[in-house]
Amino acid sequence: METYYRKVEKRCWPSLLKEIADFCGIKKNLTTHVARHTFGTTVTLANNVPLQDVSVMLGHASTRMTQHYARIMNSSLKEAMNNVKERLEW
Repeated sequence: METYYRKVEKRCWPSLLKEIADFCGIKKNLTTHVARHTFGTTVTLANNVPLQDVSVMLGHASTRMTQHYARIMNSSLKEAMNNVKERLEW
C-alpha cells in the first residue's frame, strides 16, 4: 500500500525538477531517473566520491550497477556540469 508521503512525493518531484530546469535554462524534460543519474555521475563520481560510497548512496545492491554510471563519465560531461555550477553561483 502506498503511503500519503509517497503519493505527495510523486506529485512534487516533477514540478521541482521542472523549476530547476527552467532556472538553469535546461530544455530537456527532467525526470527523477535523470536526476538520479546526474547525481550518480556529476555530483558524486565527478567529485571523486568512491564508487562503493556512491553505490550505497544510490541504494544499489552491488557496485556492478554503479560501474555503469562510472563508464559514462567523460570530460565533456564534467565540463557541462561546471557550466551549470557557474550559473548557480550568484
